[in-house]
Amino acid sequence: MDISGGFMSSQSTHPQTMDGRDPSHLRGDAITGDRYYSKEFAEKEWEHLWTRIWHIAGRLADIPEPGDYVVHNFLKESVIAVRQDDGSVRAFYNSCRHRGMRLVHDDSSTEEFVCPYHGWRYAKDGLLVHAQDSDVDFPQGDPCGKLRLNELRCDTWGGFVWYTMDDNAPTLADYLDPMPEVAKNYPMDTAVRVAWYRVKINANWKFVTDNFSESYHTRTAHPQVPPWIDQDVDSARHEMWPKGHGRTVQPMHPSISDRPADGRNVMFEAVLRQWDIDPDSYDSYEEFAFQGWKDLKAAKQKLWREKGYVHYEHMNDEEITDSPHTVIFPNVTISFLPDNLVFFRSEPCPDDPEKCYFDLWCMAFPVEGQTEVESIMAGPKPLEEVAVCEHRDFDGGQGIPELAGQIVYQDMSLAEAMQAGMHSKGYTDAVLSGQETRVRFFHEVLNDYLEGRR
Repeated sequence: MDISGGFMSSQSTHPQTMDGRDPSHLRGDAITGDRYYSKEFAEKEWEHLWTRIWHIAGRLADIPEPGDYVVHNFLKESVIAVRQDDGSVRAFYNSCRHRGMRLVHDDSSTEEFVCPYHGWRYAKDGLLVHAQDSDVDFPQGDPCGKLRLNELRCDTWGGFVWYTMDDNAPTLADYLDPMPEVAKNYPMDTAVRVAWYRVKINANWKFVTDNFSESYHTRTAHPQVPPWIDQDVDSARHEMWPKGHGRTVQPMHPSISDRPADGRNVMFEAVLRQWDIDPDSYDSYEEFAFQGWKDLKAAKQKLWREKGYVHYEHMNDEEITDSPHTVIFPNVTISFLPDNLVFFRSEPCPDDPEKCYFDLWCMAFPVEGQTEVESIMAGPKPLEEVAVCEHRDFDGGQGIPELAGQIVYQDMSLAEAMQAGMHSKGYTDAVLSGQETRVRFFHEVLNDYLEGRR
């Protein structure tokens, strides 16, 4: 039996992939503290980044029928994405063409958008269909049937609705490249959102992307992870791509460096038993971890249909047993797990660059016979779509006590002190390990946007 350590994978990498641990791919741009608190820097981000990229408005699952819409508020802008009669989705600025009034505030469904100020009405396709006194009191002519809500480019991928404020931005497929190809085996649009949080934290939005661009912090901040995901220095594969996206592919087997003191690993034992593998059949902890992982791959490939894991149909050996933790530039992270998708997003607060909103969407792939799932980041949840977003203020953890002890709670607990450290004269630039190469790469791609190179 081969029970050697390290990351063992037969999966080939995408041809655009760069080694995410190789600093030769970097220019060496400094990551200075002012990036995290300067209002002038935040204004440059608005002008040169946020108005140029593709944003996620919401999920296609939230707007299944014609007239269903989601509202995405970003800084001081607001966008409506609405399902059309032909099944397509269109996006409009949430601003009445009359005098700028916001038309709607919350996700809902409608046949017409009605301005609450003067009663102007717009069809789902953005066309103005009614305005008070339109035929007698507009010197420039009746605007009805001619005027439209200002529209944004809109597209879909991964079960998400995307839009961009930039008429000249690349297509969504080009912007995301190569993510659609890399993640093509996951049936993302079938995932059920079982937990939905939007948490205000006292840190710049970039803290979140920094944090998810490395796993070097895991053994310190997340001691519960090594028993089921091996994040040792030589175990994970670090990848990054020219558009700024990147991922860390981590084998979901126990770490040898952080083995339990009693030599037992109840969590991984349970996983093996679930797939009809006897965890007591291995002669050593190393064999239990590495050969057990290989046996798990074989068992899942053999038994997925019988056990109701239909989402495995097109997934390969790596995808059914490992964790490609993926950052989509600049502010979206998706943890692709065999049975879950965890969506994270950070967005700046409108008036303070030292605060941001942190979105957590825990999604699970339906499995025949399951009524409850382990959401990974938010604990056990019923396997059903959650209807309402939980808006919370982190408040030192007091705002989300039900998430205490979860990985994402531990990350948020670090944010405020990290933000404070950016003001210190003792900090001038990051001193990074090879595992953190993607952190500087993210900032260099951000610099490219801000300086007009992208």
